[in-house]
Amino acid sequence: MSKQKGYSSDQEQIAKVAKAFGHPARVAIVEFLLSQDSCFFGDIHDELPIAKATVSQHLKELKEAGIIQGEIEGPKVRYCINKSNWQVNEKLFSILFSKLRLDVCCP
Repeated sequence: MSKQKGYSSDQEQIAKVAKAFGHPARVAIVEFLLSQDSCFFGDIHDELPIAKATVSQHLKELKEAGIIQGEIEGPKVRYCINKSNWQVNEKLFSILFSKLRLDVCCP
């Protein structure tokens, strides 16, 4: 991905992750994977109320954003949270949210 003029790599990363979380099904998938003790093997549509036809597209979006890792296409399906990227993203969002100054923002 080429860097857009004037945007830092941190800003581009935050935008990429925010876009990946832009659908409630993807948020549900991530929450489900975070609740697992290890990588998940199986069909996520059996675990969550997500149509089988759309699961692979949601997983692809999450994988492209670096949020999950693993094999998302059959016959073997395995995926889990990409822990190293998760930690980087957690730090980036924490820095972003810490910049909010409630004493100067509009009500």
